[in-house]
Amino acid sequence: MTTPTAPAPVIDPAADVVALTRALVDIPSESGEEAALADAVETALRALPHLTVERIGDSVVARTGLGRDRRVIVAGHLDTVPAAGNLPARLDPERLHGLGACDMKGGVAVALRLAATLTAPVHDVSYVFYACEEVSGDRNGLARIASERPELLHADLAILMEPSDAGVEAGCQGMLMADITVRGARAHTARAWRGVNAAHRAAAVLQRLDDHTAERVVIDGLEYREGLSAVAVRAGVAENVVPDNCVITVNLRFAPSRSPEQAEAYVRDLFPAYEVEVTEVTPGALPGLDRPAAASFVAAVGAEPRPKLGWTDVARFTALGTPALNYGPGDPSLAHTPGEYVPLAQLRACETRLADWLQRR
Repeated sequence: MTTPTAPAPVIDPAADVVALTRALVDIPSESGEEAALADAVETALRALPHLTVERIGDSVVARTGLGRDRRVIVAGHLDTVPAAGNLPARLDPERLHGLGACDMKGGVAVALRLAATLTAPVHDVSYVFYACEEVSGDRNGLARIASERPELLHADLAILMEPSDAGVEAGCQGMLMADITVRGARAHTARAWRGVNAAHRAAAVLQRLDDHTAERVVIDGLEYREGLSAVAVRAGVAENVVPDNCVITVNLRFAPSRSPEQAEAYVRDLFPAYEVEVTEVTPGALPGLDRPAAASFVAAVGAEPRPKLGWTDVARFTALGTPALNYGPGDPSLAHTPGEYVPLAQLRACETRLADWLQRR
């Protein structure tokens, strides 16, 4: 006896934004498993005659072609982190709870509503819904679009619907990972004096990190606080062997005014006596608030922009020459937590402000 195939999920992009968010949350889409949601998004958008739709893997791009002087991108990722007992969605009078409600199906719902209901915006708009944001960068759907179809990501401004408490968070920090190796000499622990304990020697590196004062860098009036932290310490091959090396992994979050090369030099200069191997480095994104499109959007939101402390895909847009801002419903500190939720008032505020700006002459 064959098991009946579950019906493909269907969404109505013109539905009320709260109902639409709930429908999106209830379609599971953990990273790498976004196909069903991407299918639903693609089908819904292809039914709208004012949009041209393209599918790239499990990412969907829908564009207006009105010949406007300015093009804006509204983007959001379809995937979530693994579930933590937070499905299906649960609604109360003020909040919608559930996996991805905050990060970032609330923002995706806002973007889908705009795509469905704004048939003649004053700017041409590209709506980008992409896969695999929550995993390693080599799987990122936005990176794939940038590689295969970079012209789809060129615009005067990109608005990334990252949760930002319905305020503008500009730019983002860069990120560097490095291994600092401390050398010693191996010996039997019964004759420990014959060796040199690398784990003990590593105390100097850890003390240097503890004494370090992170810099504060002001760009376009926004203060980006840097951070340098030990995130792992590894030493030893057996419980009866004095370790001959100890590796301290450090994570640097650096202001977007630093290049990756400058960030690497900064770490090496702090630890000149040790072996430093940079294992990963990703540039940040400058706020770009001086660009006319960005300034216009910030004015429309009506609140002072804040610096983005963390890395987001605004950096990918910036690398392509498209200035980008983070703007979306939800508290970013709730992202990836079992209890994540999105306030209903923020869903409606983000939709209203974006719609007003996209229709304002």
